[in-house]
Amino acid sequence: MNKPFEYGDRVLLLDNKQRRYLIILKEGGEFHSHNGFVPHADIVANFEGLLAKSTKGSSYIVLRPTLEDFVVEMPRGAQVIYPKDLAPICMLADIGPGVRVFESGVGSGALSMTMLRYGAEIVGYELRQDFANRATSNVRSFLGEDALSRYHVELRDCYEGIDGTDFDRVVLDIPEPWKVIAHAEKALRLGGILVAYTPSITQAVQVREALARSRAWNMTRTLEVLHRGWHIEGQAVRPDHRMVAHTAFLTTARFLGLHDKPPVGDEALEDEVAGDQAATEPLAAANCGAGDS
Repeated sequence: MNKPFEYGDRVLLLDNKQRRYLIILKEGGEFHSHNGFVPHADIVANFEGLLAKSTKGSSYIVLRPTLEDFVVEMPRGAQVIYPKDLAPICMLADIGPGVRVFESGVGSGALSMTMLRYGAEIVGYELRQDFANRATSNVRSFLGEDALSRYHVELRDCYEGIDGTDFDRVVLDIPEPWKVIAHAEKALRLGGILVAYTPSITQAVQVREALARSRAWNMTRTLEVLHRGWHIEGQAVRPDHRMVAHTAFLTTARFLGLHDKPPVGDEALEDEVAGDQAATEPLAAANCGAGDS
């Protein structure tokens, strides 16, 4: 619903070089830059798409920030998970309205906000009070006070255990997520999903090894998301010179319960890899043939 801006609203100013400025409208407030200033009063009572003029004649497009805008520009303590990984995490974890999530490593709240926006109910463990305060403040700032009724952050160490059972999802952004696998097995309901965000491949390998040692997990996989923009200007079409490549590995698995069943371990993984190689060999041979001709 499009409604006029009011004092207290968070707005995004976009200049003619596509630089973005996130501000909160305040009575008597002004946005200052080297191009003069824009009184907040000139924005209030207007709608998105307003072209606001500074005292030196510079123009700023005024918009309401998206979640992506806010995550990139918001106040932070810990390093945030960026939008290119936030959406895939929510898809891998199948986040939706009413889904009960245990999250650890809430940091500045970027992932928390995204899952709350999808409708999740979150119990979060965080070791640092300043990070917990920042995450809660960011959630309140962007999603409003009502969102906090579905967001409960505790100063706890998830390596020591997880209180509560029948969680639908466990989502981890911590240095050693493999140490939480055994606790997740007690906290998740059958069919629940675990997702671990790990910056290094050695971390991802240790997560996979911990999952493989247990007879409780299936559908285990690890992936990364690469983000490449394109330059399109008339007939000049090419990939951007810069891309957002590696940020982290995402590892996910389904919890099937601690009952006796054939483990999904190295043999199954070797069969899967062998199948993938067999499927790609004809294509590789065809490509080599095409290149030689």
